[in-house]
This record gives sequence, C-alpha cells and structure tokens, in this order.
Amino acid sequence: MRTFLRIMSAECMKIAGFRTWLLILLSPLISLPIGALSDMQEDRVITWQVLLSTMSAVHALLFLPVLSGLFAALICRNEHSDGGWKQLLALPVTRTSVYFAKYALIVALLGAVQLLFLAGVLGVGWYRGTEGGVPWGLLLNSLFGGWFACQPLAALQLAISQGWSSFGAPLALNVCFTIPNILIANSSTYGPYYPWVQPVLAMSPFGEERFGAFNLPLESLMIVVSGSLLLFLGAGLIAFWRKAV
Repeated sequence: MRTFLRIMSAECMKIAGFRTWLLILLSPLISLPIGALSDMQEDRVITWQVLLSTMSAVHALLFLPVLSGLFAALICRNEHSDGGWKQLLALPVTRTSVYFAKYALIVALLGAVQLLFLAGVLGVGWYRGTEGGVPWGLLLNSLFGGWFACQPLAALQLAISQGWSSFGAPLALNVCFTIPNILIANSSTYGPYYPWVQPVLAMSPFGEERFGAFNLPLESLMIVVSGSLLLFLGAGLIAFWRKAV
C-alpha cells in the first residue's frame, strides 16, 4: 500500500506541470452559462431536475468522454519520451502497481471534475432561484453515476495511451468516437453498450420520460458499465504486463 501511494504521489508530480487544474475546471465553467441562461426567455423558475439535465447535457455528452482520454494521455506522456517506461519499470515496483496507480489518478481527476460540476449546479440553482429544496439524492446519484460510467472509458483510454507512443493520436481517436454520441444516445439497441455514451445516460435525471437509450433502467446500465470496466481494465493490464520496454 505504501508503494502504491508513493507511485500515486509521483504520478501527481508528473502531471503538475501540465496545468491539469485548468482541464478540471474547463467543463464545470462552460456549464455555468448554459445553466444560467437556460429558459431565460420565458422568465420562469426552473426545477432542479431541468437544471441538472440542461447543464449535464454538454458536460456528460462531450467533455467527460474527452477528458477521460486527455487525462490518460497526459499521465502516459512522460513515459513515452526519453525511455521513460524503461526508467520507471527499472524501479522496485510492480507493473500492476504502476498501472493501477495511473488508472486511480485518472479516476480521481474525473471525480474532481464531477465535484466542481456539482458546485456549479448548486451555484446556478441558487442564482436562478430554482424552486424547492436541493434534491441531494438526485444530484449525488447523477454525479456518482456519471463518474462511475466514465471508469470503463478511462480504463480503455489508459490501455490505448500506454501502448501508443503518440500523445495526439489517442486523443484524436477519442474525439472521433465522442462525436457520434448524440446519434448513438438515441438508440436503445447500441447506446447502452457504447462507452462514450454511458456517462450521459448515467447522469440523466429523468425516469419514465426518457427515450432511446435513456429509457434503460439505471440498474441495467450499471451492470453493463461494470462489465465493460472489468473487460477494459483486465485487457489493458494484460497488455501492460506484456509491454516491451
């Protein structure tokens, strides 16, 4: 455990120079004007459910999938230059510890994004005078669901980034697979199994009013997400064990 924490600390120091905090702030900041200006033309009070749905649409549909790939690429960037993998794996650490430390850091960064997004939703809600008390259950379930649904995608992106020495190529590939989200989310057949769509499905606050893949029960979606997580994490770890340095 102590070795794992040391690796985590070293990984945090590596990405500190990339101004990662700006990336963490990006999506929550962009979501603020979306929520603040939504339905302003009608000049009516909106509900927390509508506010969450409005702000999470772009956040979970676009930014969370892209950020998961960007964080993975950043975390592997140093090792792909000047024999970094060889230097790292020459240390008295196991490949399993290194891989899970990198994965845990990606998950932690995505968690920080979600917490800031929650703060943004609360701030906009109080600014807009959103009716009713804060539905903590709704908000926390949505934020946790989106965070958990990002984990298979984070595992997949880490597997790609550790095996691909180019920084831009995995990121470009991730963006290419993110763009079709708006179409695939409308498909109840393919949407639940498409990793890039799963975060927005999990964050959607609507129940029976949902359509397409959004109509899938949350429990069923979480089963699919859990299966994808085990598959991608296991495949990535095996590929990392076999990686030549």
